[in-house]
Amino acid sequence: MTERLYLTDRALRADIHVLDCTPQDDGRYAIRLSATPFHPQGGGQPSDTGLIAEAEVLRVVSESDGVVHYTTAPVTPGPAVALVDAQPRQLHTRLHSAGHVIGQVMTELGWKPTKAHHWPGEARVMGVAASTEVAAQELVPAELERRCNALLAQDLPCVMAMQDGLRQIGFGDLPAYPCGGTHVAALGEIGQIRIQSVRIKKGEASVRYEVVE
Repeated sequence: MTERLYLTDRALRADIHVLDCTPQDDGRYAIRLSATPFHPQGGGQPSDTGLIAEAEVLRVVSESDGVVHYTTAPVTPGPAVALVDAQPRQLHTRLHSAGHVIGQVMTELGWKPTKAHHWPGEARVMGVAASTEVAAQELVPAELERRCNALLAQDLPCVMAMQDGLRQIGFGDLPAYPCGGTHVAALGEIGQIRIQSVRIKKGEASVRYEVVE
């Protein structure tokens, strides 16, 4: 199994060991590492991109026996340097962390977050009403946005803990939840959350959002 360095370390550069490199039918190469700083696609978050040695990493995915990195060129097995592209990682991290904040505010307003999608340009958090009375109420975008940005203004630090073998992520004294994504060190790094739309249908809410500087 691949050691997932990104779970405990925000470093974008790592000295790693290439275990194997397998050519693919589409011209790409599948590379497995002993440990990786690359976040694979999953949990509503896109995969990181970057470099392994001189080979460009196009996509990273989780498989049953570890993490696979798809590259444009082969890499010789043995010691190498892995480097994650900083700008996409930062944006994905801000969007993912913003999803936590929106989920927290939705909970405070009587909604239970159920799933989220943190891709740039299409980020959203979905949830269900805790009661029929709540379902009949609208989530007002302006109020939701105000509450979210009030939390960001507190610049609460990210708090990580392990429970029953799962990584728990929270911010300050806010409730922590199991999560395998990447997160800002403190909420102020998100910038501002903009609520683009709120749609409620049959007791389920879909909140579209973006993050801005």
